[in-house]
Amino acid sequence: MTFVLRGPLIRFDGNPFADGRLIHEPDAGVAIRDGMIADLGPFDQIAPRYPDAEKRVAQGLIAPGFVDAHVHYPQIGVIASWGADLIDWLNTYTFPEEARFSDRAYAEAAARAYFDEQLRNGVTCAASFCTIHPASVDAYFAEAERRGLRAVGGKVMMDRNAPDNLCDTAEAAYADTKALIERWHGQARLTYAITPRFAPTSTREQLDAAGALAHEHPDCRIQTHLSEQHREIAWVAGLFPDAGDYLHVYEQSGLVRPGAIFGHAIHLTDRERAALAEKGGAIAHCPTSNQFLGSGECDVRGLIGQGVAVGLATDTGGGTSYSMFDTMKAAYEVGARRGDILTPEQLWWLATGGAAAALGLQTHIGNLALGMDADLIVIDPGATPLLAQRTGRADNIAEILFALIVLADDRAISAVYSGGQAVLP
Repeated sequence: MTFVLRGPLIRFDGNPFADGRLIHEPDAGVAIRDGMIADLGPFDQIAPRYPDAEKRVAQGLIAPGFVDAHVHYPQIGVIASWGADLIDWLNTYTFPEEARFSDRAYAEAAARAYFDEQLRNGVTCAASFCTIHPASVDAYFAEAERRGLRAVGGKVMMDRNAPDNLCDTAEAAYADTKALIERWHGQARLTYAITPRFAPTSTREQLDAAGALAHEHPDCRIQTHLSEQHREIAWVAGLFPDAGDYLHVYEQSGLVRPGAIFGHAIHLTDRERAALAEKGGAIAHCPTSNQFLGSGECDVRGLIGQGVAVGLATDTGGGTSYSMFDTMKAAYEVGARRGDILTPEQLWWLATGGAAAALGLQTHIGNLALGMDADLIVIDPGATPLLAQRTGRADNIAEILFALIVLADDRAISAVYSGGQAVLP
């Protein structure tokens, strides 16, 4: 089926941290066929090419769907929980909640709730950590497949420094992950991510097992955490005294390569930054989580300037909101405190094309272009009285985008399309 969606539209012709620009088409047409973008441009040029296609009018601004580069769907039940720091928060809230995912029905209910929230906030693709339980991965991918969503995810691997009921072994983690890759990777719109939680909860044997899986399945992604807090970094140094730094722990097991996404990456050494750029590791910037847990501030522009791919991420439930508007706002605030303010175009890129590139999916999602997946959202700039008042006074598209960043919430998401299918409302 082919249809043409009409409305004002934004897209990118490249990365705005380099020489790319945000393009605004006030009256655009997007021709969608078989889940892909078949054509786009000014509506008066597109419409005559598809005289028999259904014409749909978008109730707002057509934009690429948001992409969330790092999330924990099993933590939907513990978002907004008080914690003294990262490790306290994990032990008090996260680990007890994740233990419940041994129950398949519980995991399935959480997956439904998570994807409801994801779509309500205009996120068309996310990369999620599951739990150590294979059923948690099955629930996540099955629900994404049922809704026709592109999704990245994987079973957490942990064999120490966690409750006994949340620990596996190097051998079991390898076997379970391999079986899950065979079951889910490449099916429909699904991508498997090999997922050692983070260095403190894996022995060298388990990290090596993850590295073996990465070698055997080079088209899978890898996801883990890196240099989120100083206490964590000191812990890693004590656990892996033969490693030169935190990133080196992962390098020693073959886990730093294109397709590897590292959450946070706040307190990096110069060597780690250079190694990420050289070896192709990407960063998921999680500003609401970093502020909530007092972790620190990621050097987004500096990392991108060194050639490291960086995408935005909610990191829910450590993050405080499923909204990419809130996440972009937090990224702006982090930059402002660093004396390095990001523009509206750059913030929007981090939440779309930048996050897609971090996940290695930039040829499929994160922008609106010929041949890409028709994963797009429609945003109502007048969704609330205050938002309507501010956007109504805007002189250009950048002002509208920044007003959305600061003032919008899920009420501004009027429609979501995934693979060309309307999945919201």
